[in-house]
Amino acid sequence: MSSEQPGPEILRYTAFAAAPGGGNPAGVVLDTGAMTDAEMLAVARRVAYPETAFVVGRTPAGVHLRYFSPAAEVPFCGHATVATAVALAERDGVGTSVVTTAAGEVPLVTTLDEDGAVQVTMTSVEPSVRPLAPELRARLFALLGLVDEDVAPGFPVLESSAGNRHPVVVLADEDLFHQFRFDPARLADLKRAAGWAGTVTVLHRTGGLEFEARNLFPVGRITEDPATGSAAAATGAYLREVAAVSAGDRVVIRQGRHVGRPSVLLVDVPASGGITVTGRATRIE
Repeated sequence: MSSEQPGPEILRYTAFAAAPGGGNPAGVVLDTGAMTDAEMLAVARRVAYPETAFVVGRTPAGVHLRYFSPAAEVPFCGHATVATAVALAERDGVGTSVVTTAAGEVPLVTTLDEDGAVQVTMTSVEPSVRPLAPELRARLFALLGLVDEDVAPGFPVLESSAGNRHPVVVLADEDLFHQFRFDPARLADLKRAAGWAGTVTVLHRTGGLEFEARNLFPVGRITEDPATGSAAAATGAYLREVAAVSAGDRVVIRQGRHVGRPSVLLVDVPASGGITVTGRATRIE
């Protein structure tokens, strides 16, 4: 079992991988002891993954998690939740639990697949979708080099939250989706000004209920997130809001190709309430 000294034991997992070398890496600290906020942030910076999850307490139903990127604490992180759930299931066995987060309570179900690997299904907090302020839309489009005509018909630009707030932009043109560029520092400034703790979510519909996603997350050396559970849940809420899906639909989101870490997230959309995201995580030795 790997550990880092001095300091707490840090486990490393990659979540939502679609192929070897894919997925989004997360640090997991199962025993935080009396760590301060500053110490948790320092660990997240040292790990240098998009997020590190810290088990800061146990509850009758599960655990209390906090999440830190290398830059700051975030209210919720889907892939780090999946990583933590797998780490706990490998120690304590599979079952049902509830993760308490700054964004609210997140029910989890862990099961074993046919190969004996742990699969995690998490249900988001009650999502919300709202218009994107015109001035924020204008700044975002200027940064990404977009114009109104680039947006796919029937997919208005909105802000969706299922734990973190994400602006959601669906592009009609596949080449534009793959080729647009952005200035990470300027986008980070806009995220701070807008209060977007989550990613900037840019989508392209590849057919039916399948989408490819680029989740822009400029923090430290990171510019794009390889797999984003909170954005997947927010996307499910967004698609329900714009009537692009029906109750009971499963949406497949592929992500991470642009940063060389292919990932897949399965999103189940009920008629109302939280959005369910399913995936796995594997240990990085």
